[in-house]
Amino acid sequence: MLKHYHIKDYDFKLIILVTALTWIGIFAIGSAQESVQSRQIAGFVLGFFLMLVISLFDYSVILRFYWVLYAVNLVLLALVRYMGEEHGGAQRWLNLFGIQFQPSEAAKIFLILFFAQFIQKHQEEMNSLRIILMCVLFFLPSIWLIYKQPDMSTSIMVAILFCVILFVGGISWKYVITAVAVAVPAFIILFMMILEPDQDLIKNFQQNRILAWLNPEEYATTEAYQQLNSMTAIGSGMLYGKGYNNNESLSVKNGNFISEPQTDFIYAVIGEEFGFVGGCIVIVLLIFISFECIMVARRAKDLAGTIIAAAVAALIGFQGLLNIAVATGASPNTGIPLPFVSYGLTSLVSLYIGIGFVLNVRLQCKK
Repeated sequence: MLKHYHIKDYDFKLIILVTALTWIGIFAIGSAQESVQSRQIAGFVLGFFLMLVISLFDYSVILRFYWVLYAVNLVLLALVRYMGEEHGGAQRWLNLFGIQFQPSEAAKIFLILFFAQFIQKHQEEMNSLRIILMCVLFFLPSIWLIYKQPDMSTSIMVAILFCVILFVGGISWKYVITAVAVAVPAFIILFMMILEPDQDLIKNFQQNRILAWLNPEEYATTEAYQQLNSMTAIGSGMLYGKGYNNNESLSVKNGNFISEPQTDFIYAVIGEEFGFVGGCIVIVLLIFISFECIMVARRAKDLAGTIIAAAVAALIGFQGLLNIAVATGASPNTGIPLPFVSYGLTSLVSLYIGIGFVLNVRLQCKK
């Protein structure tokens, strides 16, 4: 599994970018809730170590066990449904051997690896209806188990990932155009149905979040409370922010205007303490990381490598976009972590594992 690589082919630029973004997150988490900062540092150390180890293993060999990866993913997600731990009205966490983690975060990486190998094995017939339907059928159990936790935000993210994987895998434009032609009106109809008072398509708290986004004034003291305070905090930071770990009583962290700001609303802390400049630095780093992964995808030795690097780019880019859209009020509150920044060990370690695979793809790129 180990191969002889040249140090000049190692993507140190990508490592520097993800490390810099992680440490911005660590400092922001320390300001938002200092008690969990040490755990995030431990998650960084573990993730960084796994990234380095995985980067030296030939991904082609690991992908031979793609059915094992698929089975492990489904088993973990199924265990969450039947014996998972509940927090805040959602059953998303699993405790095995004293270790608590969130399988839906790891599912993103499992699905990328599985479909990278599956599509490569069937790339010659990728545009046959049979293979496309097989991809959909293999994808449905995972997204259904994630959706039922309930976890709408991760469901949206893995759906985006699946679309990117199919596109990069070489699906014909006729299928893309057909899917868009069907999906857009279907989404509009579904959205209108969700807004109905007696609907049962989504949970009541999920519907209330959408209604709060559409009419924030009516929900200012309930569902829209955190999002409105997040926007206020980001705006109050102005150009350079109020300063790191400031003691202002009206700050988002000191005034308890956002519950657990170290997680999904960490961007509000960054915007308030580091201002517009700090917020832009986070966005630029996310863009650079995604772009670097895309450049690796373009030079990959095979289709599987291309899919892995492009999908990790999509995961970081789209998830970052969704998180920042929520924090700035451009999207309903979905509760999705900011990649490498938000507190959450499963998310952080999973992302570093994904970067480890991208680094190995880079080491084997075509010259």
